[in-house]
Amino acid sequence: MSKNVFYEEEGSFKVGAVLADHDTSLQVEAPHGKRSKIKASAVLLRFDGAGLTHFMDEAHKLAEGMDADFLWQCCGQEEFAFDKLAREYFGREPTPAELAGLLFKLHGAPMYFYKKGRGRYKAAPPEALKAALASVERKRREAERRAEYVAQLAEGRLPPEFAPLAAKLLYGPDKQSVEWKALEDACEKLKTTPAKLFERCGALPSSHDYHLNRFLFEHFPRGAAFPDLGAPAVPHDLPLAEVEAFSIDDVTTTEVDDALSVTALPGGNLRIGIHIAAPALGVTPGSALDVAARERLSTVYFPGSKITMLPAAAIEAYSLAEGRQCPALSRYVEVAPDLSIVAHVTRIERVPVTHNLRHYALEQAFNEETLAAGRVDHSHADALTNLWRFARALETARRGGEAEYEARPEYNFYVENDRVRIVQRLRGTPVDKIVSELMIHVNGAWGRELAAGGLAAIYRVQEGGKVRMSTVPAAHEGLGVASYAWASSPLRRYVDLVNQRQLIALARGEAPPYRGATSGSSRRCGISSRRMRHTAISSARWSAIGACDG
Repeated sequence: MSKNVFYEEEGSFKVGAVLADHDTSLQVEAPHGKRSKIKASAVLLRFDGAGLTHFMDEAHKLAEGMDADFLWQCCGQEEFAFDKLAREYFGREPTPAELAGLLFKLHGAPMYFYKKGRGRYKAAPPEALKAALASVERKRREAERRAEYVAQLAEGRLPPEFAPLAAKLLYGPDKQSVEWKALEDACEKLKTTPAKLFERCGALPSSHDYHLNRFLFEHFPRGAAFPDLGAPAVPHDLPLAEVEAFSIDDVTTTEVDDALSVTALPGGNLRIGIHIAAPALGVTPGSALDVAARERLSTVYFPGSKITMLPAAAIEAYSLAEGRQCPALSRYVEVAPDLSIVAHVTRIERVPVTHNLRHYALEQAFNEETLAAGRVDHSHADALTNLWRFARALETARRGGEAEYEARPEYNFYVENDRVRIVQRLRGTPVDKIVSELMIHVNGAWGRELAAGGLAAIYRVQEGGKVRMSTVPAAHEGLGVASYAWASSPLRRYVDLVNQRQLIALARGEAPPYRGATSGSSRRCGISSRRMRHTAISSARWSAIGACDG
């Protein structure tokens, strides 16, 4: 009976002295004294000799001196037993330690040799070995790059390869990439976060940049800039309105969508004009500008800046800027001295805009106190006062009773040199009431006219406290109007641009660009008001044209 055995147990190799040898099992004692029972089929080698303490060390040392590639070339493509290859390799009957060493080498080179059974192997095909070696080399080079990146980051230097990947690494990393793994290693080493490490390396100027770039990465992955789409055509043959219009907006407003005018008529009536910028005259359905606007659906506002729905050239062409005669879709309302509406008409024309008034300056001269005292010191004092009276009458009719004045505080946020400035703005002031009531009036009136004319349109509906968008006219309970079609901000909202195209067709008596749903249809767009307010930052894309087509 051989005194020792070399055997395989649970994927590892062991050696032991035989204490008892049965037909199917053996009782063995390991060099460190542990006794165990093993199966006879697990034995790979039986040998005599004493002193197993250094057997495994000697076998491993012999394995280290063997070349796996040379063994692979020697063994051929057929399946083989390790002891047969050992006799060929050594050119003689190998010692037990040499046999074990060669087996260690075969087992430790799975790219070169596929295990086929206990003590049996097969050489890997040349193509598979080549691919495996290439993978190992690639991983080796990646490990070197990873270590180099970690060293640079630890020194406060951003590797050049990280610069074009900065946004991806910070907001949506590929966690299998070597750059991310290096960044993760460096953060672990320095006990910091990726954002703070980028800041330390000078690649993240401020927290403002971090949050803004995250927003852009998530919602504008292709960038917020427009391609060169050119400026839309502007019609110059429109009739010129005999008015002096002015707008009322925040100081940061560049897309001036609406303006107002007041003209005294013979007999004491007033003609109040609500003038809406008319980009639909130049931004035609299906054009490159239209596709860009439909992709965004609205202007995105955030403290310190905004991302416009239309490119600057289109805004410049159609914004109601002071000192110009601007294309506009105007609704004129003739108002009697008792503030009742006696006539109305919608026109497509050029409107002279005399001033772009700003809230912060206008509210100093035109407010509740100056109105009560009858001392409104402003160049448009008479027009503003008449608009205020008309706005209050509109609100009273809309709500079924006169509403009490209530100045509700809101806040505007400005970012200047990475410092946030918060400015209180009161809602419900005379200035705010004029703009809001006249816009509610024009959107409600045009909504009714589109519905009466049988033209497709997109309405904002509120029922039971829930607001949604619909292609079917219905009441807006919160505003107290029978129908409400967004149409007063076509430079900033795509829905308004779509509705304006329909309104222009109605005013001209032409076929509308969008067909209406079948009569009595209850098909709706299925978009909530909240989503419509944030469409440009939503990953979902919605086609207003598709919603209108019957």
